[in-house]
Amino acid sequence: MYMYKMILMDKRVLLLLFVINVLGTIYGYYWYRSQLSVTPAKFLIFVPDSPTASLFFVFVLLAFILNKNIPYIEALAFVTLVKYGVWAVVMNLLTYKVTGTLDPIAFMLIVSHGAMAVQAILYSPFYRIKWWHLTIAAIWTLHNDVIDYVFEMMPVYGRLTQYMNQIGYFTFWLSIFSILLVYYMNVRKSKEIQAF
Repeated sequence: MYMYKMILMDKRVLLLLFVINVLGTIYGYYWYRSQLSVTPAKFLIFVPDSPTASLFFVFVLLAFILNKNIPYIEALAFVTLVKYGVWAVVMNLLTYKVTGTLDPIAFMLIVSHGAMAVQAILYSPFYRIKWWHLTIAAIWTLHNDVIDYVFEMMPVYGRLTQYMNQIGYFTFWLSIFSILLVYYMNVRKSKEIQAF
């Protein structure tokens, strides 16, 4: 565990990840530009799911660089990075199944979003998430699902439009999985540590 902490919490590693996540966040918002241009103002904050998840993690990394923790943002980052990381990988693989092709951008999205989920899990030992932090993250995440699939603000994957009901159902349960994962990896374990 000591070597694990030494590597992941090394300031150079944190700075490198910080830069990568800042650049990825900027590109993510750019990727959503056409959808954002036609999104009603009241929904704008809920549409760019993946870049907002990586933005949360940018703040987590900045706090780590400053030797601090911000548990509410850690909870939001952990839940959303896992959820949207896995979601984008699955949607791109589903697009491949439907179309039979995988273009370079789709491959890049699979790799980058898979990395989002992985980094969230790798840094989980350093989060200080309690049940009330996770509750806020859970409300945000499930509310986002309602905005996406009830008010139809979900990310646009043209070839998958015919499967929106199934995707909405999958997304809801992916949210539940992500929330439970954070509970298991952080909230429950912190309770166990306090009990000793």
